[in-house]
Amino acid sequence: MVIDSGIAISAILLESRWYLGVKASSDKVYIVYLGERKHDDPDLVTESHSRMLTSVLGSKEEALRSIVYSYRHGFSGFAAKLSKSQAQKIAELPEVISVKPSRTGKLLTTRSWDFLGVNYFESSGLLHKANYGENIIIGVIDSGVWPESKSFSDDGYSPVPTRWKGKCVPGEAFDAHNCSRKLIGARYYTRGVDPELLQGVYLSARDSNIHGTHVASIAAGNVVPNVDVVGMPAGAARGGAPRARVAMYKACWAGGTCVEAAVIKAIDDAIHDGVDLISMSIRGLGYPLETLHAVMKGIPVILAGGNDGPTPMTVTNEVPWAITVAATTIDRSFPTAFALGDGQKLMGQSLFRNRTKNLELVVPDCSNGTLEGLKVKGKMVFCYDPFNSEGFLPTKTLPDAISAVLDKGAKGLIFAQYPFNHIEDLAPCVLARIPCILVDFEIAQRISDYLDGSRTQPVVKIMPTQYSIGREAAPRVTSFSSRGPSARQPEILKPDIAAPGNAIIGACEDKFVVLSGTSMAAPHVSAVVALLKVIHPHWSPAAIKSALVTTASVTDAHGMPLVAEGIPRKLADPFDFGGGQVNPNKAVDPGLIYDIDPRYNYGKISCNKGVSIDANCPFKFNEPLHNLNLPSIALPYLKKELIVTRTVTNVADDARAVYKAIVEAPAGVRMVVQPSTLVFDANAKVKTFNVTFTAIHRVQGIYRFGSLAWHDSAAHFVRIPIAVRTVIEDLYADTS
Repeated sequence: MVIDSGIAISAILLESRWYLGVKASSDKVYIVYLGERKHDDPDLVTESHSRMLTSVLGSKEEALRSIVYSYRHGFSGFAAKLSKSQAQKIAELPEVISVKPSRTGKLLTTRSWDFLGVNYFESSGLLHKANYGENIIIGVIDSGVWPESKSFSDDGYSPVPTRWKGKCVPGEAFDAHNCSRKLIGARYYTRGVDPELLQGVYLSARDSNIHGTHVASIAAGNVVPNVDVVGMPAGAARGGAPRARVAMYKACWAGGTCVEAAVIKAIDDAIHDGVDLISMSIRGLGYPLETLHAVMKGIPVILAGGNDGPTPMTVTNEVPWAITVAATTIDRSFPTAFALGDGQKLMGQSLFRNRTKNLELVVPDCSNGTLEGLKVKGKMVFCYDPFNSEGFLPTKTLPDAISAVLDKGAKGLIFAQYPFNHIEDLAPCVLARIPCILVDFEIAQRISDYLDGSRTQPVVKIMPTQYSIGREAAPRVTSFSSRGPSARQPEILKPDIAAPGNAIIGACEDKFVVLSGTSMAAPHVSAVVALLKVIHPHWSPAAIKSALVTTASVTDAHGMPLVAEGIPRKLADPFDFGGGQVNPNKAVDPGLIYDIDPRYNYGKISCNKGVSIDANCPFKFNEPLHNLNLPSIALPYLKKELIVTRTVTNVADDARAVYKAIVEAPAGVRMVVQPSTLVFDANAKVKTFNVTFTAIHRVQGIYRFGSLAWHDSAAHFVRIPIAVRTVIEDLYADTS
């Protein structure tokens, strides 16, 4: 048994009846994972943790002072303050599976639902069929919740489901009355958290960050009419499953920092409380085995894929049993016209409701965000430097430019950038009531040419922003959305699915704001999962994931292939969006599903990686990873020929069906499916097939993409994405 590496955090434990003082500053919080519970009684599980700590630390008193959390519901383990040598002693015990330092992660309408086809008023639509998510309990692990938001009002709700076993834990500015028939549970976790992260935040489940409130409202917020978001016309805001219940687990604190030991305790509690699914928009930790326990109990886990795109191999939370979500745009835009002094009328994007007179246009040095070199007060600032690499990183330079414009009293900003999806960064300009306009380099070059050739004082006049729907090419994978392949498990294709995550309206205290990120994409998928669980209550998490992936869209509403934003733009591939854009209405009736026994099949993966849900690692893991029955195929090391096996189950209403294979082979690869026709009836609902991949491009290659679809005579088109890399050497550093 070896201690896993990790980024440790120092911690002085607060509000803990178990932890009464800190002795050695060198001690750290370690997470001890013991796998499945050996007792049904949670108290007996906690007693076993105490005995283990006592055996190492020497006394019950020291054990009580050391323990931070006891994980005793969904699985067995604990977090404790230990020295490195004490952690090593625990790691050597035969019943211990892993020991690792507790790390930290980061937190990563309402047009989006109509854009996805989830129409609130359509009587034959998904929302109506799923009774708007009625009584599904969505567990959200995040920064807390603002319970007074209208998104979480319980007007018209029936009593809390009797199966619910959760709590409403009181704390600062939060008591039992803040929970309701809508917000049915709220817990928070301060033990094991660095005291600095607890400064300036509510020591309760109340949200100090807005992230958790926003995320929860996207998934399950009520219909709230007449919402006025700065820069946008008023309208109704709602979540995707507006009648679902919400349980909030606050494990993220100042700066959006989430402590691993606390998040794991939140997962453990969520399993115990009876949530129907878990939604987490947290970057960088993944919680592999803890989330596996949730999946084994029939609880789907939805995770944000990360905001580190468009760089390849940045996708996070890539465990195969979870649903990892990428972010896309919607068909909403904010075109803003402006006129130059020479009569040219150009277009950008902004959130400006007014009209200006002619403003003097100046070009200061924008490279360091200080606008040096010119007096800009009372003038319109133009930032354009196509040869400055920082110009390709607007998330860094745009906020600095806006701040400088406001500080120096400028009348507005025209900012040139490569397409990057962060319109909400203009919010400070909206509040200051000045125009800040985003333009691409082509428009910027026209402005630059005008400035160079003008013999009079250059001026610009800004028109009011127009709110446009349906005219923007969408969806597009956002530039910030993290990309595959997975560096940790390249045999597992990630992300799985994409959903709207750009400029999404959600609740914030008693108002609504616009935020972007895969954090916003994940609760879109969580809401769809909630609706599917109403219609198909007995589907496994794997079946739900399969339905989402195999029915996803790879084209837009006009039949054009989806595009991924980046430098440069390109046609999107599975490393950008997995199976494609989530298609909720089609996911209800996928035809076939790729199902998985989570304990046996995922357990084999854990053993293969050197850890397991059981200390003895009971599974035989000679089965290759590419044969895991996922709704995707990733082959990072194809030398000559490889046979991949998959099994599908007919879940359509009609038990009798004939499906034929439609193959789109990756370039340089031959694909043969056997059998190429699958015949189902009442006595044969499950069929297995093989796919033979042969490398005909015998070089050390790069990833190429394809797909395999099964199509019947009805409307079912069951498509899985495929990524293949041909190689000569098994492990070849692709650094050319």
